[in-house]
Amino acid sequence: MSKLDPKDVELFLLENLNFFETRESLVSELKFKHAAGSASSLLERQVTKLRDEHKSLISLLNTFIKTASINEDLFNKSKDLTLKILGSKNKKEIVNTVENAFKKEFKVDKPKLAFFKNEKLDELENTTGLSFHKGAIHCGSFSSEKMNILFKDKKIESMAVTVVIAKNEIGLLMLGSYDRTKYLGDEDTTFIEYIRDILEKKLEK
Repeated sequence: MSKLDPKDVELFLLENLNFFETRESLVSELKFKHAAGSASSLLERQVTKLRDEHKSLISLLNTFIKTASINEDLFNKSKDLTLKILGSKNKKEIVNTVENAFKKEFKVDKPKLAFFKNEKLDELENTTGLSFHKGAIHCGSFSSEKMNILFKDKKIESMAVTVVIAKNEIGLLMLGSYDRTKYLGDEDTTFIEYIRDILEKKLEK
């Protein structure tokens, strides 16, 4: 009888994964190499694998719960701000509502909502080199000179700015941060666009 090739045995077992299910006595006779610091049996290896998978699932679940909690908190704060904007009686009240909400609820270092006549806005575009046309959004870290012109605060390191179209004026909703990396991505633009749309809908009346 020719000697079996270990590779052939391995291939057979891979193709017949239930081979040992009806051969328990054979399983008890099998020997596995013991290695320091690693699983010393087939069962231990399986248990270790299941533990690792369990840990990964728990970690994933915790991340999901944390994200859901953050999203729920953002939704509730956004809803409250929306209702306050829609319930405001005049532009001054709108400005106070928006700036206070971004400062206290959304923890923005320097929130600002300002309105300009066309001539003043043209001047602002010339001095900053930024375009403030309808729908424009500027997000990121700009020169200290530009951000100081907009916020009157030399500590501002990054910003998110969007244009708010009112009846006879053009507004700028500006969120300034003392952290240079705060507004480097575009994850904040969707939210600021949403608040901009609410403001424009309220101010057109």
